[in-house]
Amino acid sequence: MKARLRTVRLDLAEPLRISRSTMTARDAVWLTVTHDGLHGHGEAVTSTYYGLDAGTLVRFLTAVDLSRFADPESALEALGERQPTAPGTPPAVTAAVEAALLDLVGKRAGLPVHRLLGAAAPPVAATARTIGITPPAHAAAEARRLAARGFQVLKVKAGGPDPEDDVERVRVVRDAAPGVRLLLDPNGAWTARQAEALLPRFADLGVEAVEQPLAPGDPEALGALAERAPLPVIADEDAVGLEDARRLAGRVQGVNVKLAKCGGVHAALRIAETIEGSGTELMLGCLTASTLGLAPAVHLAGRARWTDLDGHLLLARDPWTGIGGTDGLVRASGRPGLGVEEVGVREDVA
Repeated sequence: MKARLRTVRLDLAEPLRISRSTMTARDAVWLTVTHDGLHGHGEAVTSTYYGLDAGTLVRFLTAVDLSRFADPESALEALGERQPTAPGTPPAVTAAVEAALLDLVGKRAGLPVHRLLGAAAPPVAATARTIGITPPAHAAAEARRLAARGFQVLKVKAGGPDPEDDVERVRVVRDAAPGVRLLLDPNGAWTARQAEALLPRFADLGVEAVEQPLAPGDPEALGALAERAPLPVIADEDAVGLEDARRLAGRVQGVNVKLAKCGGVHAALRIAETIEGSGTELMLGCLTASTLGLAPAVHLAGRARWTDLDGHLLLARDPWTGIGGTDGLVRASGRPGLGVEEVGVREDVA
């Protein structure tokens, strides 16, 4: 197998402000693995929060030696045991390598990834669409526009300097789109006292669940809040990998699994298996990325209670296509592999 890397810039359609930062663009590194004339693709994106710039991603991806495996299937099997990536490899890199191998294995077998993972029908899920920390009038206009396009779930960012602004933003979004389900995400901006005061008000506004209301690093405090909160609490920054999920199972109502933070599809499946029956349910989330980066998670979407796979919809131009989403529904393709194509580039997968 041969590997090739490309680094590209992904510009957002408009700045996305959350409690800890404002983002206008991020870099993506595309991995292409080639074997017997077929190509498998994966994507890793930069993240200030996780300390990953493009140079770091390229360095780790270059260090992955897949040439020592006879075929993609053996490499994918070894990846499940964490062998092809060295200790200390960022989960985002492992996820990108796994995605490229899954894409390639699916193309060799003539099967879409969800079939490789045991799902018979292509998953279809209503994805949340994010509204950042933005003035209420803009938030209301966005909510009306998105609801008119078919979005059934909106996720409103919170955690600005004045909590009353957060309450007002949710209030106008609810008024502008009364039929949608609402999620709230302060990205760890509140203290326990603030959360206990604010969550009943958001519950009264019809918010369905809140992600990571407290600063990460104290899962016991998050679990204690979840026991008292008037709406479900979903761990995100406190739920990075399998051990975090095991620690939080039964303590919070949900864990947000992002392939880039847990290490890929098989890591996500292990988390789902661990929390099953505990009272803690699965949310599938994402970083802002292209369709290529989101596609592996879309193939898992049938397993989640909450789906937040809108990262490609925030881009000014998505360089890949194949998972939909503009009408509020993400769909796994029935085509072999990940079922995605680079815009303007067609591949023979037969």
